[in-house]
Amino acid sequence: MKTVSHWIGGRAVEGASGSYGPVTDPATGEVTTRVALASAAEVDTAVANAKEAYRSWGTSSLAARTSVLFAYRALLDAHREDLARLITAEHGKVHSDALGEVARGLEIVELACGITTQLKGELSTEVSSRVDVAAIRQPLGVVAGITPFNFPAMVPLWMFPLAIACGNTFVLKPSEKDPSAALLLAELAQRAGLPDGVFNVVNGDKVAVDRLLEHPDVAAVSFVGSTPIARHIHRTAAANGKRVQALGGAKNHMLVLPDADLDAAADAAVSAAYGSAGERCMAVSAVVAVGDTGDALVARIRDRAEKIKIGPGNDPASEMGPLITREHRDKVASYVTGAAAQGAEVVLDGTGFTVEGYENGHWIGLSLLDKVPVTADAYRDEIFGPVLCVLRAATYEEGLALINSSPWGNGTAIFTRDGGAARRFQLEVQAGMVGVNVPIPVPVGYHSFGGWKDSLFGDHHIYGNDGVHFYTRGKVVTTRWPDPQDGGVDLGFPSHR
Repeated sequence: MKTVSHWIGGRAVEGASGSYGPVTDPATGEVTTRVALASAAEVDTAVANAKEAYRSWGTSSLAARTSVLFAYRALLDAHREDLARLITAEHGKVHSDALGEVARGLEIVELACGITTQLKGELSTEVSSRVDVAAIRQPLGVVAGITPFNFPAMVPLWMFPLAIACGNTFVLKPSEKDPSAALLLAELAQRAGLPDGVFNVVNGDKVAVDRLLEHPDVAAVSFVGSTPIARHIHRTAAANGKRVQALGGAKNHMLVLPDADLDAAADAAVSAAYGSAGERCMAVSAVVAVGDTGDALVARIRDRAEKIKIGPGNDPASEMGPLITREHRDKVASYVTGAAAQGAEVVLDGTGFTVEGYENGHWIGLSLLDKVPVTADAYRDEIFGPVLCVLRAATYEEGLALINSSPWGNGTAIFTRDGGAARRFQLEVQAGMVGVNVPIPVPVGYHSFGGWKDSLFGDHHIYGNDGVHFYTRGKVVTTRWPDPQDGGVDLGFPSHR
């Protein structure tokens, strides 16, 4: 059986703890790989390597850093297919979706290649007689990333390229459910010329996470995952004096106004709700149909959903793959089987779906729930599966109020032909990312990704300018080169004149 080890100090390191976890092919249900689970001592070793590497990397030139990143970008581009195959084998998403994940991660590497402009300081001359003030940004030291199963390549790439471009060294704790992509990312970084110890990977579970959160040599922690864990990460890391950005869960709403193109809205709803089997933090999981649009919109969504081809991710004909684990599959199914009793109308029930020849896979079909009460579990919880809830609202104001009452505020979208309504929505809705006729408004790399309310804990969004600011800290230097004729004691407070 294949074993996924750690990557510490520029080489693969076998697990010393003797503890391993299973990695399953979601399409077959078979355990194909085992992953080493790090002990606290192994985390300490990774952090120690990163700390030692920081002594030289933190003071290396921007030219040296960016030359490595340009080479890394080229290697990632050349190995897109390899990364995508690993993602499909362990996560289950279809190959085309896995390739899209790698492409979006590459955007951040490209951003990191241009770090020289992001790290430019500021200079004010003659703020007082012969006094200049400069503002600069410097790296933090050793930083850590804790990433989820649903994007095993993209989310790590959202973090460590910017962090190391800023001069930090990095310890990544990827999901133990699909760890192979992270190890390939590390191997390619070494081939690109990244010095040993600058980027380290420790696989593990709660033991590894807790040690990173409390380790005195870890200056900052980036996290993407569920809201309860994000809250825990934020509180624990902050209590240990660390800078934290912790991105949590979501219940993303799509508001459809009566003037919208219903065919376009239905296409968007199906694509955004069921892509990657709904295992996306930016998936649309609730459609709010305004006025009399509901029946026609639901009919269109159902017609499209029934035609989606579900199968193994490595089958080019498949449009949607399985869920990550059997336990998660059963939990997602429970929201559908209990929906009618809680007042929803079950339009499509995908809980009995299976794939011939792959009966032990973690399969579930597309489910569509209409007229869902806000009290139903399917609406109240983040399902993280291919279940779309449709709610009805009489007016724009009622729909907006429904969206804003959600405890989450990650992403949202409005579908309309009315520019005035769209402008109102983007200013009035309480969410960090807004789409206008765009169902999944994930920003491009040079803007920042992040939500509001229970979708984000911490002050900084991820990547973009916020990412650069998160991985650096400001310093202001005031300089005076006195004239030789100056002199004498002056006990007065400096007046900058």
